[in-house]
Amino acid sequence: MRILVTGGAGFIGSEFVRSHLAADPAARVTVFDKLTYCGLLANLDPIAGHPGYTFVQGDVCDPAAVDTVMAGHDAVVHFAAESHVDRSIDSAAPFVRTNVLGTQVLLDAALRHRIGRFVQVSTDEVYGSIADGSWRESQPPAPTSPYAASKAGADLLALAYHRTHGLDVVVTRCSNNYGPYQFPEKVIPLFTTRLLEGRRVPLYGDGRNVRDWLHVSDHCRGIELVLRGGRAGEVYHIGGGTEVSNRELTGLLLAAVGAGWELVERVADRKGHDLRYALDTGKIRTELGYRPQVDFADGLARTVAWYREHRSWWEPLRRP
Repeated sequence: MRILVTGGAGFIGSEFVRSHLAADPAARVTVFDKLTYCGLLANLDPIAGHPGYTFVQGDVCDPAAVDTVMAGHDAVVHFAAESHVDRSIDSAAPFVRTNVLGTQVLLDAALRHRIGRFVQVSTDEVYGSIADGSWRESQPPAPTSPYAASKAGADLLALAYHRTHGLDVVVTRCSNNYGPYQFPEKVIPLFTTRLLEGRRVPLYGDGRNVRDWLHVSDHCRGIELVLRGGRAGEVYHIGGGTEVSNRELTGLLLAAVGAGWELVERVADRKGHDLRYALDTGKIRTELGYRPQVDFADGLARTVAWYREHRSWWEPLRRP
């Protein structure tokens, strides 16, 4: 199978590419990435010499470039997206362009080239907040942020192409990812890198917001299962099974680097900040045998250790 991976130089996309090629020496993967601020070729250095790996720089919103790169592939795994909620609140236009228009351009090209499977990689944020229990795949999207709304729009487009055109589409929605190579604007790498430098970290509001944490390797393992065995036209949830409040997470990161609460700065809460996300993962467990394998405490410790040992990767990426 020859796979086109959009956004394959990003945090989750590069993990998928590295793990996919490591598992199968005969695999063939083309990474298509615009190399924006969080798409880094350095993330793909570990597999740069793999004979099945090809990199093409390009924009998913460019129909000509997408049409050229799509030719000859059997499947698409679509990671490319603008994904930072705070940035979407400041300016929604890049999110609508990349996440909605870019997905439409890819779907049109997939139809023309008779792609065998199109995996739309999405997020639990499309559902909005849930006070109790967990969302099932049948829950209609109710996004809060412009980022989440753009991802919901992309998901609905992808599913519409299945229903209207018969394109083999599956959608995955994941909980919060963490692990190595995550750009230091998201909470775990942001707090980790700042604390390693003895700098203060910003905790939104009262810190009660709860997220389910999923190691990036478990997420990509779930995507592989869906790519190979998921049912066309279906949505699959991929979760980690560990719910932690932002305050609790802050305490764990402080302990991991030997810092105290005096380095925590309380800041005004994010606009429209969802209180809690939670996914029911029964469907992917029952149908495809998915189980998260990385214990959160161990995964977090290994993640902090990775950032401690790879300062040369993240130090040039810090924003002023």
